[in-house]
Amino acid sequence: MQPRRRRLVHEFAVGAGRIAVPLAARGVPVSGIELSRAMAARITGKPGGDAVEVTIGDMTTTRVAGRFSLVYLVFDTISNVTAQDGQVDVFRNAAGHLRPGGLFLVEVALPDLRRLPPGQDTVPFTMAPGTDGGGYVGFDQYDVVTQAFTSNHVTVSADGTGRFRRIPFRYAWPAEMDLMARIAGMTLKHRWADWDRSEFTAESTKHVSIWETGRGR
Repeated sequence: MQPRRRRLVHEFAVGAGRIAVPLAARGVPVSGIELSRAMAARITGKPGGDAVEVTIGDMTTTRVAGRFSLVYLVFDTISNVTAQDGQVDVFRNAAGHLRPGGLFLVEVALPDLRRLPPGQDTVPFTMAPGTDGGGYVGFDQYDVVTQAFTSNHVTVSADGTGRFRRIPFRYAWPAEMDLMARIAGMTLKHRWADWDRSEFTAESTKHVSIWETGRGR
C-alpha cells in the first residue's frame, strides 16, 4: 500500500474542481472544502478527480487535518460571504490551515462603483440577444452603505416568458482585506491586477492578492 501524499495546496470553495483537478493532474497534492455536495460530486467524475480530497463544509469554519503551503480562493467567491464578520472568518480559517510562511491567495473583482450615476444604485453589465429570439440582461445593484450588492439576471424567451435570478454578495476593498489578513496574522506579500502579475492601479477591475503568515508561528 502506497503512503498518502502530503497535501500542499488547499482550495476554499473548490466547486466542481475547475482549478483543483488540473493541479492534481500536474502532480500537485491538492485538497479542498466545498459547501455543495452536488458540486463536489462532479469532481470525481473528471479524469484525475479522484486525486482531489474534498471535505464538505463551510469555508468560514470547516477545518481539515494538516498544514498547507498555499490556500487559495478564486472566481470572486469571497464575495459570496455576505457579512464582514464572515469574511474575516475566511481569512482566519485560511491562516489556521497554513504552515509558517504559508500563503493565502484571493482573486476577486472590484465593485464597479465609478459607473454609478449620482442618485442611482444599478450598473448594467450585459445585454445580449438570445438564440431563440429572446434576450438576456444582467445588472448589479449596490448598497454603498453596507457594501452589499446583488447580481441580477433576467432571461426572456421569444414567447415573452421570463426568468429572474438574484444572487447576494458583499464587496470588500483591497485595503479592507489587508486588515482582515492582519486580524488573522497575515501580511500582504503581492497584489496584481490579474494573473499575468500586471501592476495593480486605480484603473484595475480586479485583483489577485497574496498574504503570508508569520514564519515564527
